[in-house]
Amino acid sequence: MPELPEVEVVRRGLERWVSGRVVAAVEVLHPRAVRRHPAGPDDFADRLTGHRLGTACRRGKYLWLPLEPLTGTGAPTQAVLAHLGMSGQLLVQPQGSPDEKHLRVRVRFADATATELRFVDQRTFGGLSLHDTVEDDPDGLPDVIAHIARDPLDPAFDDDAFHTALRGRRTTIKRALLDQSLISGVGNIYADEALWRTRLHYERPTASLTRPRTTELLTHIREVMAEALAVGGTSFDSLYVNVNGESGYFDRSLDAYGREDEPCRRCGTPIRRRPWMNRSSYFCPRCQRAPRAV
Repeated sequence: MPELPEVEVVRRGLERWVSGRVVAAVEVLHPRAVRRHPAGPDDFADRLTGHRLGTACRRGKYLWLPLEPLTGTGAPTQAVLAHLGMSGQLLVQPQGSPDEKHLRVRVRFADATATELRFVDQRTFGGLSLHDTVEDDPDGLPDVIAHIARDPLDPAFDDDAFHTALRGRRTTIKRALLDQSLISGVGNIYADEALWRTRLHYERPTASLTRPRTTELLTHIREVMAEALAVGGTSFDSLYVNVNGESGYFDRSLDAYGREDEPCRRCGTPIRRRPWMNRSSYFCPRCQRAPRAV
């Protein structure tokens, strides 16, 4: 699924093209796209219609659009939560343009701008849903993702608390990086990239990390994500695109992920791939020595 850089690219597109607009109509073309909204497609469409969409927000791999309350209703503050899954796309398209083959939800707006928001999802693992927001949260955080940790690009991310949590876990470093309750937004691709830059093996026990090593790791996580953001994220196929349907180009700059048998850019040793938790881990066997216990 898309990781932090890809989701942030989509969030920025929504902020530019969708935030501040009033919803005129919602059309749910496939019920699975709103399966996380228990009241069903009709209720989802009815509750969203008439609301002005607030500033697009993100935490980790999740993004949402707060709904400004309808005047005089006294209804609790809610937000539209978007989960892109493996193939979900939020596209801003001209009204009347041909429907995408896997179009699932269409949102039309009340203004004169002749564009609409479309949720397209080939594999239907993603979806849209409406949720109450956490009370007094300035960003209108949906309550269902309140347990998701802040991400390393968040100014409020606590580096010291993260290090303490790592040292207290009886796990390995890559498992910890993919634990969204510990640090959000990092997935398989950027974990492998940051670990390669830090010269850490993915099975390194978290309890063995010193504070300087944790600081170095966080620095590289932030660097690789910032670099990916600058070129629109990582796209290996047409399933991840921004709101204008454009792919990212960071796959051309990857140092570890997807480079099995290619030479390490530091030492020339062939990059290896190992099965890992129904995924793959890519690493340099020379630069990223396996811990002795492995």
